[in-house]
Amino acid sequence: MLSDKMAQAASKTCEICISASGSQYCLECEQYFCENCKTFHNRQKISKTHQFQSALDIIPEGKSKCKDHNEDVSFVCNTCNVAVCSSCVTGSHKRHDFSKLHDSISRLKVKNKQELRRKVQEATKNMKKMEEGLRAFDMKVAVVVKAITEEGTNIKAMVDKCIAHMIASVKDQSRTEKDKLIAIISDTRIDLKVGSDLDKKIYELDKTRNDDKLLQSLQKLTDDIAKLTIEPITEYPDVHYTAQSTTDHDITQLFGTFNISNVRTLQTGHREKKSPKPKSDYEQDVKPKEEGKYLYRCDKCGKEEKSD
Repeated sequence: MLSDKMAQAASKTCEICISASGSQYCLECEQYFCENCKTFHNRQKISKTHQFQSALDIIPEGKSKCKDHNEDVSFVCNTCNVAVCSSCVTGSHKRHDFSKLHDSISRLKVKNKQELRRKVQEATKNMKKMEEGLRAFDMKVAVVVKAITEEGTNIKAMVDKCIAHMIASVKDQSRTEKDKLIAIISDTRIDLKVGSDLDKKIYELDKTRNDDKLLQSLQKLTDDIAKLTIEPITEYPDVHYTAQSTTDHDITQLFGTFNISNVRTLQTGHREKKSPKPKSDYEQDVKPKEEGKYLYRCDKCGKEEKSD
């Protein structure tokens, strides 16, 4: 496409001097100029404000023609929003509001550029704010996560402390009861020792001659046996643990709560973004007042038609 444009531009000659290459195109006069003629053209008072564009960017075909009068289209009827020729101005569009075709196109180009620039700047500003808001939101999330972690650590420390206290209490109380059992066992051992000594005494007396001394010894042995008291077997202490029924909900209740607000936008719903579809080479907008109205120009015949 670019090579075709370059070839077409290279074939154009200056319409003023008709000798040099027409590398520049005057948008107001709709003529090709060479560099020298362009300079002279810009020096003239009547044309010093004319704008030029590179011939590479200009459609090299002829001007648009009015389909009713077969004349060059040079004006825009703002009342009807249609491009017209000079005959239309004095004819079917008489007393309507007009502007030059080039002026309308220039205004639309400027308006579109300004509006697009404004929206791009607004989108850029919004993007910057959203990125800053996202970073701030991430920082807040990190703070909440840290707070939950610290609270969990504190709860774990309290649980560990409670466990250590309960274990120490179990050991202290069990040690007391164990000491009692040890004391009873020690007393029982003493009784067994006494009983063993008395049994030896009986054995020795069995070998003694029966006389009054043996009688006295047996009487004394009887008293000693009577004094030997055997304590009955005590009821041993018991120990058991009753677990508390704890659910995930109970654990959750130990912690605080958090809340994340929803993203709020001015839009009422999700809007699917689509890139604007490029217009064809045949389509040209001329200050549309009615939605869906466009002007189409055929590159071959140069005619323009309005389509819904």
